[in-house]
This record gives sequence, C-alpha cells and structure tokens, in this order.
Amino acid sequence: MPTRRSILAAGATAAVPAGLASPALAQGAARNVLRFVPHSNLASIDPVGTTGYIVRNHGYMVYDTLFATDAEFRIRPQMVESWEGSGTDLVWTFRLREGLRFHDNEPVRAQDVIPSLRRWGARDSFGQTLMAAVAEMSVVDDRTFRIRLSRPFPLLVDAIGKLSSQVPFIMHERHASLDPNTPVPEAIGSGPFRFLRDQWVPGSQAVYERFAGYVPRNEPASSAAGGKRVHVERVEWRIIPDPATAAAALQTGEVDWYEQPAFDLLPLLQRARDVRLEQIDPVGSILMLRFNHLHAPFNNPAIRRAVQMAVNQRDYLQAVVGNERYFRECKAFFSCGTPLASNDGIEAIGGNLDRARQMLREAGYANEPVVIISPTDIPANHAQSLVTQDLLRRLGMNVELVATDWGSVLARRANRNAPAQGGWSIFHTWWVGPDLANPALHAPLRTHGANAWAGWPTDPGLEALRDQFLSAATPAEQTRIAVEMQKRAFEVVPYVTIGQMWQPTAFRRNVQDILPSPVPLMWNVRKV
Repeated sequence: MPTRRSILAAGATAAVPAGLASPALAQGAARNVLRFVPHSNLASIDPVGTTGYIVRNHGYMVYDTLFATDAEFRIRPQMVESWEGSGTDLVWTFRLREGLRFHDNEPVRAQDVIPSLRRWGARDSFGQTLMAAVAEMSVVDDRTFRIRLSRPFPLLVDAIGKLSSQVPFIMHERHASLDPNTPVPEAIGSGPFRFLRDQWVPGSQAVYERFAGYVPRNEPASSAAGGKRVHVERVEWRIIPDPATAAAALQTGEVDWYEQPAFDLLPLLQRARDVRLEQIDPVGSILMLRFNHLHAPFNNPAIRRAVQMAVNQRDYLQAVVGNERYFRECKAFFSCGTPLASNDGIEAIGGNLDRARQMLREAGYANEPVVIISPTDIPANHAQSLVTQDLLRRLGMNVELVATDWGSVLARRANRNAPAQGGWSIFHTWWVGPDLANPALHAPLRTHGANAWAGWPTDPGLEALRDQFLSAATPAEQTRIAVEMQKRAFEVVPYVTIGQMWQPTAFRRNVQDILPSPVPLMWNVRKV
C-alpha cells in the first residue's frame, strides 16, 4: 500500500478596525507579536469537533501529533520517538519522545494518547476506518503504547499522521475522555503555542503565546513535520470579516499576515510596496456544492444528478476567483494534479441547463424549498452560494439563501432537522487538495449514513469500493478501483465538484520563513 508520498508523487481606503494597534505601537511593543487575519472567526476550540479548517488551524497552534506530514507528503514521526510495526503486522508498538509536556506542565503520557486516538477515531472518516480494524489499544508504560489490530491495516501510520481535517491531535486525558460530541471546555495541548483562553473573544480575537516548555525535534521544519521552533513571543488572530478592511490593515502595518485575501483585492495588494503575495499551497483547493441527503428534495438522487448536470464550473470559478491564473476546471472526484485524478464520467457535470430541467421534471421535483446556508465572511464560499442560488432559480427550483457568518453555518450544518425546522439543503465549501487525493483520506466521498460528513449520504456500493481500495495489493489495482468509485460517485452525487483554485496568502515583507503547506503554520516564522 502506498504512503502519501506515492499518493501525491475592496479598496485601499477602508477603515482600519477599532482596537488594532497604532502604527507606532506596531513598530515598538508589537515587534515580536505576529498579527494574523484568519479566514474566519474561531467559534469553537474543540480540535476534532468539526472539519472546519479554522479549528484545524487552531489545533496546530495548540496541540501536537504522533506523526506528521512533511512538505513532500511523507509521513514522519513527531511526538513518537520510535515504533515497531509495518505492512501486515497485527501488533504495533510506539514510544513517545522524552520531555513532552502539556501547557499545564503535566507530562504527556501514553494514557493521554489512547483516549485522544479514540475520540478522533469517532469523528474523522479515516479514523473511523482505522478504529474498525483496531482490536485493542493499551498502555505499556507512561511513554509506550500498543495498538493490536483485528486485521492488517498497512496505512495505520498514514492515518495517525494525516495532515488535514480532522487531525489526530493529542489531548489531555481528561478532555480526550469526553464524549466525542461534547465540546471540550478548554484548549490545553502540548504544542508550540499556549492558547490564552481568557483573551479569546469570538468574533474579535484569539491569542496564543510561545510555550517555553515545548521541545522541538532536532531537525528542520517541513510543513507539519520536523522541528517546530517558534521565533515570536505571541500570535494574535484578528477577526476582520470585511476583506477590504483586512487588506487596508495589512497595507498600513496594523496586521502582519492576511491568510486569504479576496481575489478582487489581489491587484491592490500587488501594488503595495511593503506587501508580498505568495502561493504556499502546492496542490490547490477543490470547491464543492454539498447536498443534505436526509431531506427533500436532495434525498432523491435523480434530483441531485439534475443539479450536477446544470453546473457550469466556469461560471463559479469566474465568480469566486476571476483571474484564470488562480483556477482551473476540475470535474474529478480526486484532486486534479494527483495520481488518482481521472476524466471517467465527468460528462455528468454538463453545464446543460435545458437537459437539467428535463432531468428535474423526470425526477418528480415538487417545488420543495431549497435552503442554501452561506457564510458572508468567507468570500469564496459566499460567491459559490450566490451562483447556485441563481442557477437553481433558473432551473425552476424554490430557493432561499440564508446568509450569515461561517461559525453560524458550521453550527447549522450540524442540524439534521428538515430545512423548515432549522436544517438546510445545500452549503458550499472547499477542501485542500491533499484531503481529496485518495479514498482513504476523502471524507466528502464517504457514504456511510449517520457517521458520514455533514450531508450524511448513504450508499453501500461506494463504501464497498472504498474497502476494496484499502485492501488492494498494488497501485494499479488501486487506480482501477478509484475509477470505479468516481463512476459510482457521479451516480450517487454526494456532492458536486465546482473546480480547483489556488488561494494566495498576503503578508508584510518583514514576515519571513512562512512554511510551504496547505495549512497556515506559525512556527518557523520570523519578524525582522
């Protein structure tokens, strides 16, 4: 079975928000403070409570991982010092590095690791698959734990070293032992930064300080792997929902790093003398339209296929990105530019409105309401929602757009009630390319009902193909099965792929050594 390496061989005059430091302060007391504008508000601090990337990014600040993914998409040890087990072995034994400590100065023990893996395994798609193969996890001593499998699972290290949502962060035992659906009350990890909960103001700021007790690995940093050396004393996440205001704050030096500037503001930022734009994500991201499979009208696969036929990716990509330098059409279910991407079945995304109207009539659509939940504070997602609203109205559907902030969208999309009872029909999002590169990682392609990602599709056929992929003996066999999965997915339509984009990040020129990664990582970064 391959590792990840083989799997992946608006305006300048906007007002600065109240409460930000003055330029004089920015040059003085804040010199060793990194001020960062994240892509959305941090409304939750539970590191595995949601697939939302804002929570994943928070998790990387506070927590550490047993293994990690480097810049070449190889899995490398992180908290683990050594281990025994590979391939078809049924018993794997792991030993933690010496000196690992939580932010409350308690040592990290094997007793913390096991409930952390169980809690993650209850929420994450790849984790659920791993846990189905686990017979027992046991403590050998404070630094050693053992995993005994009921059947071979060659991708065990790939699973517990996965890069993105949901990440198997190691938590304090008292938090990891909580019900997986109960949010943790505080964020105490063993990572390079401490979360200052008393300074957390949802909708305004989240603050982290360098954890002096963190002992980095003795090797260079490489994406999420390697030595996590922190060169700033404090990181302040400044929540600035308005893109033009955030861009203005970056230009005037009130903030240092703007994670995801709106695409229509890129020309403005390119002209700013003290600002740099850089593409730090090598694979790009996949935009998508996600259905709620539990309720009408999208509990009917024929109606989902009608919407799929109506989608013209170029309309969406022009609305979201505009500049063809930063996007391309991609209809595959596995990220374009990665080995398992293919063109099999892509004619199902036809951009044919007349054919889609006919399919909708034949499917028996009865004017059921379609509720689209859309985050106004994430421009890419909101732009997708506006295009879908227009498209479905032209298709002849009864559409309501509920526009709110991303935190509220995340909360509402967890609601399994019918749309009229506080639920939803459609939301838009995007995933970084590595998350969708193969069936083992691909959460939106899971169709295991109540345990699936929000939308909760059910299709035993697609799940059976995934199981075949995980047990395939050769890369050629994996490729064949991935093609069959894609063909089946175009029939089931768990979601519609909208296209691929590359989102630049923007930062002041005195910010250096940002690591290339699909995740914005704060270690290794310097202010000079």
